Amino acid sequence: MPTVPPTTHPTAQQAAPQQATAQRATLRDTASQDPAPQEAAVQDTPAAQAAAPVIRVKDLSFRYPGTDRDTLRNVDLTIERGDFVAVVGGNGSAKTTLCKTFNGLVPHYWSGDFAGSVHVGGIDTWESSVAELSARVGYVYQDFQNQLVRPTVRDEVAFGPLNFGHADYRERTDEALAQLGIEHLRDQFVWQLSGGQAHLVALAAVLALRPEVIVVDEPVAELDPARAGEIYRRLRDLNEREGLTVITIEHHADFIAQFAKSVVLMADGAPVWHLPIQEAMDRHADLSSHGVPAPDAVALTAAVGAPHVALDVDSAVRILRPALREQQVPGSEPVPAAAGAGNDGQVPGPDPATPASGMVDTGPEAGETVADTAPPAVVASLRGVHHGYRTVAGGLSTVLDGLDLDLHAGEKVALVGTNGAGKTTLMKLLTGLIVPRAGTVTVDGIDTRSRSAARLADHVSYIYQHPQQMFLKDSVREDIALFPRGRRVEDAEAIVDRVVAEAGLSALAERDGRSLSGGQQRRATLGIGLAMRPRLLLLDEPTSSLDIRSRDDVTTMLESLSGTVQCAVVATHDMELVATWATRVLVLDRGRVLADVTPQELFSRPELTTQTRLVPPQAARIGLELGLDPLPLTAEDLRARLRTIDGTVESARADHLSRTDGLGATGFDTTGTGER
Repeated sequence: MPTVPPTTHPTAQQAAPQQATAQRATLRDTASQDPAPQEAAVQDTPAAQAAAPVIRVKDLSFRYPGTDRDTLRNVDLTIERGDFVAVVGGNGSAKTTLCKTFNGLVPHYWSGDFAGSVHVGGIDTWESSVAELSARVGYVYQDFQNQLVRPTVRDEVAFGPLNFGHADYRERTDEALAQLGIEHLRDQFVWQLSGGQAHLVALAAVLALRPEVIVVDEPVAELDPARAGEIYRRLRDLNEREGLTVITIEHHADFIAQFAKSVVLMADGAPVWHLPIQEAMDRHADLSSHGVPAPDAVALTAAVGAPHVALDVDSAVRILRPALREQQVPGSEPVPAAAGAGNDGQVPGPDPATPASGMVDTGPEAGETVADTAPPAVVASLRGVHHGYRTVAGGLSTVLDGLDLDLHAGEKVALVGTNGAGKTTLMKLLTGLIVPRAGTVTVDGIDTRSRSAARLADHVSYIYQHPQQMFLKDSVREDIALFPRGRRVEDAEAIVDRVVAEAGLSALAERDGRSLSGGQQRRATLGIGLAMRPRLLLLDEPTSSLDIRSRDDVTTMLESLSGTVQCAVVATHDMELVATWATRVLVLDRGRVLADVTPQELFSRPELTTQTRLVPPQAARIGLELGLDPLPLTAEDLRARLRTIDGTVESARADHLSRTDGLGATGFDTTGTGER
């Protein structure tokens, strides 16, 4: 699959079968007769253009080459000018393919069988080039790293305006950087950026062209929670102040509820419905059934029978307070900030002598006493680690500053912090992909300076932040088999078969991993890592861009690592994952471990989460506002403290909402047959 478009984009007529071309021609002949000549003349006036929908999709179907099903199926959709639309649905529901028709990438670059029509600002995308459409529709891709083509941030953001010949390219560049608050990165090399920072640069490069429509595929997938909120606030400002039409492809329903004006729910290649935001969230059962989890505020207020669900934490608190089974004792407060803190202010982590559940058991054997039991083995250790990167000016930008850290057998560690805090750098140091400028890193007792990353792979496995980087073969099965076969493991084929089954990859095993949807790719890369049978497993943003089903699959796989993996470390911005999976949380800030705590301790300390720009799960924030102690970390925990309507009533309400306008679930494709 190409990653860089050719100079001359192939058209769908050149690549698609004659039957598809004829079908497109027939539809065009019919469409051309729709408006009468007088009506067409009226539509050409500026006033009419301003009032007309910015995007109109009619009878659209599309099939990728080599597949036996349409990815898009008879899509009809209208997006009004100035709307803020969230396109949601499970992995494989064709969200991304639909949005790529808006800027002409489908069918002019991604060729295939194309029928129907897409109009953007009154322009038929079939008759326009991608270059022409890019001035109207800006697009930030899910694999946004492929958009970065210049060495420095400033050059990257200026690249588009320069190529379009805009004399004010400098002003456009400065404006875009300021809009996203990344002026301080202007002289950085793009390869030195964290994933979240690179995402912001890709968005700035699109903003510099000042398009009338912006499409952002998974805008917050790799951003820390605080910056994710900033991105959405910036997008809302662009929408409300400048009239920009914003379209996001999103899995994070809490951001959708707070910022979007309308929601398009996709399933099996077509919209299930397109509704205003309140109506969409009231139909949360539809969302959940299609892989989009309802925000905690929505789920909890629905559980107590609210006629309309809350869209944010403040509204949820007002609705839920009267429904508490037991009110918090007046005057009680969460655990004080300094509780348990050492002299340096760092909070000690969980007792290493208490192993985490779900990992390799390091506890006492039968007949042993606790006093006779040694603490869990140290799987990896960092001592006095310093690391940084050279800037454009030649100086050293410090990322890790004197880091001391031990990782023990039996731990499930969440590594959290803002973008650029050093999480990915720490992961790469543990794998031997890079070595520290000062200090030592040992894994399984081996100094990483003494062995290549290839040899360390027998001990540590690293699942990359960008899954497409891990596909080297022409099928998922071959990629999974690469390591055990290369190491001549005796039962290599049995290992491959087991991993394929456990990772739910049977339907995808013969597919090229590079052609899978983002969620499918993440499941496949986790399978690649597990086939290496490491003692230490490192995962960089493993739940990024996943729908609820794929996310649950990954979480379940993480929970079932005992017997192979002794310690798992996850670098993540997913606070739900931190709350439900981790037993130890390391908070990185400015190259140091600011806090080493349990999830309960982290989310009970608002001053710590504020300082580190972490945003607790909605359930925890609601619990804090309600004064609950102990603090509930999940919606399930909080629901147990509420007087809820019974399951029969709730099911009947959901069924009523589903039947209100004759719209229900259309099913969710899990066959891996080419939908993206």
